[in-house]
Amino acid sequence: MQSNNEQFPARQEFLNDFEWWMKRHRESFTNEQFARRMEYGQDVLTDYYDRYITRWSKIVSTERNIKNIFVNDIPIRGKLDKLEFDGKSVNVVDYKTGDPDKARIKLQPPSDKDPLGGDYWRQAVFYKILVDNYEQKGWKVASTEFDFIEPDKKKNYKKEKISISPEDIEFVTEQIKMVWDKIQNHDFYTGCGKEHCHWCNFVRQII
Repeated sequence: MQSNNEQFPARQEFLNDFEWWMKRHRESFTNEQFARRMEYGQDVLTDYYDRYITRWSKIVSTERNIKNIFVNDIPIRGKLDKLEFDGKSVNVVDYKTGDPDKARIKLQPPSDKDPLGGDYWRQAVFYKILVDNYEQKGWKVASTEFDFIEPDKKKNYKKEKISISPEDIEFVTEQIKMVWDKIQNHDFYTGCGKEHCHWCNFVRQII
């Protein structure tokens, strides 16, 4: 789109990219798996393209590598699927595969059941920390959106947008510091916590 006078390519070109990738990784599939995945991908991506072709933002940066960022002297980096801009305000888009209904728990903030927050929720907050500290650009993340390429059981395509508070940023920044400190101290192993676990005891002996 960006190299084509801001015109998105036709649907078939979109599908051709998928077919090219599948054929390039042909050895990863049995004949039956390959045929089934090709058919499924064609169906899913055709419907996905038709649903969103008139809605996609054209003021974007895609597959953006951001590195050499420091938060409290801790280096962080990431590769973001897409940034959508409204001036300096950014909506970060991250594409996901799989059943969106099963991903719901990963989108939840910290709770008594999951005190660290879901994986995708933490990812959303991390992206805001990363981009907001990209000082040479002066961008500010307004939200992170998870765009599920595969539909749910009712054939509906879903996007889940997460707004992030200062408290969320502080919470995940503390997690970053905790993990960084563990890395510096070579404190990697936690295990399953079961006293007689064969594998946990085996690793402890090695360490």
